[in-house]
Amino acid sequence: MHRLPFFYGWVVLAAGGMGMFFSGPGQTYVVSIFVDPMLNDLGWSRTLYAGLYTGGTITAATLVPVVGKMLDRYGGRVMLVAVSLIFGVAIQLMRFVDEPLQLFFGFLAIRALGQGSLGLISTTLAAMWFVRMRGRAMAFMALASPASQAAFPMLTFFLIAAVGWRSAWGVLGLIVWIALVPTGVFLVRRSPEAIGMLPDGDRRTAEGASDRPGDSRSQDWTLGEAVRTRSFWLLLIAGSSLSMISTALAFHHISLMVSKGLGAGMAAGVLSFTAPIALVGTFLGGFLADKLPNRFLLAAGQVGLLMTMLWVLNVSEAWEAFAYGGIMGLTQGTIMTVTNVIWPNYFGRAHIGSIRGVASSAMVASSALGPLPFGFIFDRTGDYNVAILAFLGLPIACAALSLLARPPVKRLVAAGR
Repeated sequence: MHRLPFFYGWVVLAAGGMGMFFSGPGQTYVVSIFVDPMLNDLGWSRTLYAGLYTGGTITAATLVPVVGKMLDRYGGRVMLVAVSLIFGVAIQLMRFVDEPLQLFFGFLAIRALGQGSLGLISTTLAAMWFVRMRGRAMAFMALASPASQAAFPMLTFFLIAAVGWRSAWGVLGLIVWIALVPTGVFLVRRSPEAIGMLPDGDRRTAEGASDRPGDSRSQDWTLGEAVRTRSFWLLLIAGSSLSMISTALAFHHISLMVSKGLGAGMAAGVLSFTAPIALVGTFLGGFLADKLPNRFLLAAGQVGLLMTMLWVLNVSEAWEAFAYGGIMGLTQGTIMTVTNVIWPNYFGRAHIGSIRGVASSAMVASSALGPLPFGFIFDRTGDYNVAILAFLGLPIACAALSLLARPPVKRLVAAGR
């Protein structure tokens, strides 16, 4: 690895990107494609389905901090292989769902392993291997997320049309096994130090902690130290808005677009169109995160989320729907990349698995709180706009919290004093 003409961290980064890409079957943009076929077959209400999704996702959130601690202990290589194997099993079992309790446990598993664990492992790998170029590295790796969002909805839509929703789950599980298990075994290494290297391929460390990697000066924080800072809780709360609102909109996306006069195929196309636009936000967020205070970028992303919600209220034609997908993609790409960067920038690398585990748990939990009220309101009013209006204040509040989340300062006591 030392003889390679490039830094091996880029290989690990690509492997992390694979993890993000193939987390798709556990993400809302894939689950949303299954909603109507499963409801039509099983005869359940949309409120029941959304409630099971909410309950399963909230329960899944309690498991993510455990994964974070295991990640700090065993490293990304072991965890990527283990999680990929179990994730594939969970996806396979979704094909056998006939009762609500079965679907609850199915959602619990695929959300904990896909949305929660694979995302956590991937971003932790990037944080471990890059410091000075962390924003750019996260941006490149995060390209896998919109790529997944572009590929999986249409793939899932056609699989369901071709073989039915049960067999479609089975195919997705096989894809995860084939793609991720060899990647973890052959490509991933725990950290640059584990193979005699330094982050970024440097010959000396360039690490510390602040809102920009290049300015970083403080030491690593433990989880116990981090949770005693105001910035930790401000970031935790501010990060909830995208998870909650974008998950609600994505979960009900097909129904939302159909309610506005578009066909299901067109709606799936809008969901896929969101992904390439998110590439712009991903690159923008990543490169700016290496140069500007991350909290300002996070606040700007919240403004973009507010614009997304206002726009979708009046969608009635195809071009308006695609414009909505574009604004959402740009917002998602920016917020997700900056969020991935800001945690290690503020709290260092040594315990980032545990710290991000708690943050990811909050993200997964907040993502569960959007679909249920949206589904409940729609079942009773036949109009999603009422639910969207009810959530308009959230990104405004989270933008303010983002601005207040200054980089924490670790007070050290000099030896002998």
